[in-house]
Amino acid sequence: YPFLKGNYMTNLQHLLKVTTAWTSIVYIVCFGGVALFPAVRPLFMRYALHTATSFGENIMTFASFISGLVIWNIVALLSAGLFVVLFNKIKA
Repeated sequence: YPFLKGNYMTNLQHLLKVTTAWTSIVYIVCFGGVALFPAVRPLFMRYALHTATSFGENIMTFASFISGLVIWNIVALLSAGLFVVLFNKIKA
């Protein structure tokens, strides 16, 4: 990339903060969308993931909100950490 001069290394702490903020915002919007429009969930499964799965009951509680938020942030942080490791190890 011609606009980058020098050797840039991704700032892990900054990336993890941004990843956590982005994941939290997207999760809150998606959880709210499913809470307001429950029919979105099976439609998403059918048309975006190309599968039909029965979820059983549609349980949405404060505990499920918090646990999902924590789980998705952990997954996102691990993904961002892997990105930084690969970014710094793989040379162009």
